[in-house]
Parts: sequence; C-alpha cells; structure tokens
Amino acid sequence: MALYLLFESASGYALFHAHGIDEIGQNTEAVRNSILDLNRFGKVVKLAAFVPFSSALDALNQCNAVSEGILTDELRNFLELNLPKVKEGKKPKFSLGVVEPKIGSQISETTKIPCQSNDFVHELLRGVRLHFDRFIKDLKPSDLEKAQLGLGHSYSRAKVKFNVNRVDNMVIQAIFLLDTLDKDINSFSMRVREWYSWHFPELVKIVNDNYLYAKIAKFIVDKSELAEDKIPGLADILGDEDKAKEIVEAAKASMGHDLSPIDLINVQQFAQRVMDLSEYRKKLYEYLVTKMNDIAPNLASLIGEVVGARLISHAGSLTNLAKCPSSTLQILGAEKALFRALKTRGNTPKYGLIFHSSFIGRASARNKGRLARYLANKCSIASRIDCFSESNTTVFGEKLREQVEERLDFYDKGVAPRKNVDVMKAAIEATLKEDGDEDEKSKMDIEPTETPATKSKKKKSKDTAMDIEKENGEAAEPETEKKKKKKEKRKLAEQEEVSEKATEANGVDSEQNGTAKKKKKKKSELVDGEDHQIAGESKKKKKKSKSEDDE
Repeated sequence: MALYLLFESASGYALFHAHGIDEIGQNTEAVRNSILDLNRFGKVVKLAAFVPFSSALDALNQCNAVSEGILTDELRNFLELNLPKVKEGKKPKFSLGVVEPKIGSQISETTKIPCQSNDFVHELLRGVRLHFDRFIKDLKPSDLEKAQLGLGHSYSRAKVKFNVNRVDNMVIQAIFLLDTLDKDINSFSMRVREWYSWHFPELVKIVNDNYLYAKIAKFIVDKSELAEDKIPGLADILGDEDKAKEIVEAAKASMGHDLSPIDLINVQQFAQRVMDLSEYRKKLYEYLVTKMNDIAPNLASLIGEVVGARLISHAGSLTNLAKCPSSTLQILGAEKALFRALKTRGNTPKYGLIFHSSFIGRASARNKGRLARYLANKCSIASRIDCFSESNTTVFGEKLREQVEERLDFYDKGVAPRKNVDVMKAAIEATLKEDGDEDEKSKMDIEPTETPATKSKKKKSKDTAMDIEKENGEAAEPETEKKKKKKEKRKLAEQEEVSEKATEANGVDSEQNGTAKKKKKKKSELVDGEDHQIAGESKKKKKKSKSEDDE
C-alpha cells in the first residue's frame, strides 16, 4: 500500500510520496538512522506536489484551521488534485500520513481518504521538516526561516487575543503591588518616626496615624520655631484644634536633640516620599476597584474588591478560579495548613483567603466554618457568572450577598432563608429588565431629532395635503352621502334579521315546552291507567277467592 505524507510548512502545503516502505518494514529505528543522511532519505521520500500560500494572512488562516482540526477548501482541493483517484465501490490502495490526528479524522470523514498518524509517520515527517528546503528547488533556507518566524509571531499573537477591558492580569499585578506598598509604607513610616523622634519624641504619642505623622513632620521641620501662629495650619492637617495646641505645648517642653539643617532637610524629604507613596496607594486602590468592577463585578459585590482580587491572583486567573470547586476555593491560601494537617492527621483548615471577608468576622465561633463553606459556594457561582457571561452586571452578586446575609440571620435568629432557585429567578428577571431598559434607551438615542427645517417641511406637506383633501371633498360630497345611505340600509336589514332569528328561537322554545308538557300528561295518563287495571284485577281475584270459600 502506497503512503503519502502531508506536510504543512510556513510557505505552503507539500505532499510527499514514500517509496520502499516494505524494505524498511516500517521500523522507526531504521527511519531515525536514515533521516540525517539526505541521500538515503531522498531515496525513500520524494516530493509529489507543492502549493504555496497566497499571502501571510492566508498562511495564518490555514495554520489556525489545521491546529483546530478544520479541513479548508484549499487543502481539500490540493489533496483531491494530487492524490490518486479512487473508483466508486473500491477501497483506495494508498493512505495519507498526517501529524495531527484531528485533521486526519476530518480528512477521512469528508474525502474518504484513509489517514494514519503514528510514530513511523512522525519520524518520516521529521525528516521532511529537516530537509524541506532541499526538496523544493527555488526555496532558500533564509526565506523559509523568515516565513516560519513571521507565521509563528502572527499565530501566537492571534492566540493571545483578549478583551482589553477584561484583563485579569492587571488585577493580579495591582493586588501584588498593593500588598507590597502596604509593607513598604509601614516600614518607611516607622523609619520616619524613629528618625524624627530624636528631634521631637513627644509627637509619637500625640499622632498615631503614619500618614498624618509624616505630614506634620514635614510641616514642623524644626520644633524650636513652632509657635502659636502655626496652630491653624496644624489644625487643618489634623482636623482637631485641641491636638494642635497640645503639639505646640509639647514642643516648648520637648526633651529631643537639636538637629542640623541638613539632617532636617533629609527628614523632610523622606517624609515627603512617604506621603507620595501613601497617596499613590490610594490611587492604586481606586484603580483596583474600577478594574474589579469591569472584570468580576459579581464577585466584587459579593465579597469585596480586595478579597476577590486576592482570590483571582492566588488561582492564577479568573478562568482558573471559575474552574475551582467551592471546596477548593474555600481553602485557597491555606495550602500549608492543609498539607500539615494531612501529614499529622489533624483537623484541616476551614478557610483561607475568605477569612478576610466581613461575613466570617460577623459569624459566631461555632458557625464560622459553616458560613465559610456557604460563602465559598456563592463565590464559585459568582466567579463562573463573571467568567462565562457576556453581559456586565452586578445583579447576581447583590442577590448572592443577600443570600449570605439571610444565612447569617438564620444562624443567629433562626429566620428561614429563601431558596436558591427563587433568588436566581429574581436575578434573571432583573437582568432581563435592565437589558430591556437599555434597548429602549438605545432606540430613543437612535431616533433623529427634528430640526426647524424638517418641521417647516412637515408643516408645508400637511398644508398641501389639507388643500388637496378640501378640493377632493367638494367633488366627492354626493358620493359620500350615497355611501352613508347604503350603510344605514344595511344596518337596518341586519337588525331585522337578528330580531327575526330571536323570535324564531323563542317560538321553537315555546313549542318544545308545549310538546314536553303534552308528553308528561300522556305519561301520567298511561301510569294512572295501568294503576287502575292492576287494582281491578286484584279486586277480581279477591271475589273469586271468596266464592270458592263459600262453595
């Protein structure tokens, strides 16, 4: 049986004919040994046909189709033209070797050409790939490399295509940066406190907030210059005039060292950096909230933006989180504790990153595990809706949050929560209403507004129409009067017919009633006659019996 090999290169489709397979005996080791030597391999495999791609876009489309197992019209025509034709009712005396089993099954289904994909075919095609530039005369190795590089870039770029507004990687980077900023701001704030405490140690006990401490340190600079005229400025920063007066009084009786102007400048600059970092942290948090509302609105409305972002970053992506079962989502972030418990045969953890949610904190100690399991269930539902739904809505997240609130009330007060089916039905109805309102708004926006020119045109057209109607009305008055008379006659005739039918129906009813009465009378008479006959016969029998007794 002859063997043909289909090779999909970056420059086009190639068809090779394999000779002397019976001699090799389809031994993969023998093929491996003969691949490196072109003289030996060229005797076994020969080029049968080659068709180049028309453009780079065509090459990309063909490559995508082959990777997805789709048979294109170009490939089908190429195979039907260059492979031996098979007569109807007879089996083909050849087979086609392919790399991808998917495209092989598609070819065999559509064209009835037998295909095979095994180690022997793969080794032959590996040799074809190695010596491909030698088989085609006008093809240079450099041109082939350029075509492979360009096709590889375009194919990878097409596979990595995504919706710009729903990039979960941005959320992952933002939450990592937010966590590192929190650590850095805390450590830098402690350094500012230690540094400036040499000069003004009493300020640490008065101001506890790190951001406000850095702001006041930058404002005061030198405590010896602090006087009562700076109380309004301090009050604006702190928002409390009493604390501002306390700082001024503490500066007068401070036990701190005096610092040189260069040291004070350095402290001031470092305090400014800490302030900038904390302000950037606020902006980054706002950015994270907006991105979470775009990517996972239901998860954000259910459990919060920060906790939802941490779950997505720990899972790797929103799709990975959506694929996780609720039991896995419940202990995300507690892997060390889980494996330690499995190793020591202790109690497994009840919650991981979900513990940072406000719902777990509000639950009692005995109900924390139960609520964590329930919350993980709702989070998995919300993540799947966010990942696989096309519409961007927060209705499902709000409804799921209501369910968690009801479950908390059930644990605390015993109030029975609603069923999940009813809640989901209400959520679907709400989304459908929102979609309907949006459609109506879009229709209202699409409708054109009337300009004064169009209004004047409409008025003119109406006036002309009225004039035409008047002219036609004067000529058509007698015709309209005739039509009215005809209509009145028809109405009168219809009313008479209706009245006649009603009278006929009444007459039939009366006749039916009369006949029914007559029948009743006849029946009663027959019954009475029968009763009389029975009574007479009984009397006769009695008389006969008396006469017999007398005799």
